Parts: sequence; C-alpha cells; structure tokens
Amino acid sequence: MFSIGERVVHPIHGAGVIDDIVQERISGTVREYYVFKAPSNGLVLKIPVANVTAVGIRPIMTHDEVECFFAKIPLLEAEANSNWSKRYQENVSRLKSGDLCEVIRVIKSLMYRANHRALSTGEWKMLHTAKQIIISEIALVEGCTSQEVETRLDVAVMQKNALG
Repeated sequence: MFSIGERVVHPIHGAGVIDDIVQERISGTVREYYVFKAPSNGLVLKIPVANVTAVGIRPIMTHDEVECFFAKIPLLEAEANSNWSKRYQENVSRLKSGDLCEVIRVIKSLMYRANHRALSTGEWKMLHTAKQIIISEIALVEGCTSQEVETRLDVAVMQKNALG
C-alpha cells in the first residue's frame, strides 16, 4: 500500500507521485483509488488500489539503484527481429513489462537501428516513450532536468560492452 506523497513508477507512464487516495462508487461498489500525477507531462490517473500489482506500479528507484542501473546498460544485449510487425510486438511487450532492463533493450535496439537505417514513425514514437519512462524516474530520483538524464542515458546506451 502506498501513501500520499509517495513517489512511484507506472510501467507505461513513468514516474509520478501518489497525490491522493480517494473512494468512488461505480456501479454500486465503493472502491479505493490512488490518484497518480506525473510531473513530467501533467498526466493524472486514478488507479484502483486493488489492481496496483497487476498494473505494475512500483516504488521509485533509490540513488544507488540508479547508479547500478547505469552501470548495467552497456552490458545489456539488444536484439531486434528483422520483421517490423514482430519487432514492434516484442518491443510493446518489453515496455509493458515494467522491467527497466527490458525498456533499455527497446531503446538500444531502436537507437542502433536508427543509426543504420530509418525508423518508422511508430518506432520513433516508441523510442520516445521508452526514453520518457526511464528519464522521468531518474530525473525525479536525481533532482535534475530531463535533458541531463537523456544525455547521460544516450551516452550509456551507445557505450560498447567493455567485456565484448
């Protein structure tokens, strides 16, 4: 159970804050909802408290976890299916997982692909969405700008694995 003011991450919308906990009656049933606000884009969601685990809401990373995360990025392999529709489906699945390593795999594969051939409009949007998921969380943890995080993220993603 989260409390008001707690910083959390939504797997698709990125980092935000539990702004309130409200009760609403829908179809005769009273349910509790978290009011989630994402400061990066002003998004406000009501998330049923009972569905938090299924949705994938989790606490925000700590500073130490951010540093470990950045250290892992060059070591993560990024594979991309050559078939556009299969590649897109795989990337959507990775984004929905809420696993930041899977999100980085999406970013890496799309950035490498963009450097070697053109991305479709859908893939550019997906790259932007994947970056925003990570950037919003790290900016909130580190207290820095989105641009600073994006620059650091781009450098880490483009680094070659020192072991390989």
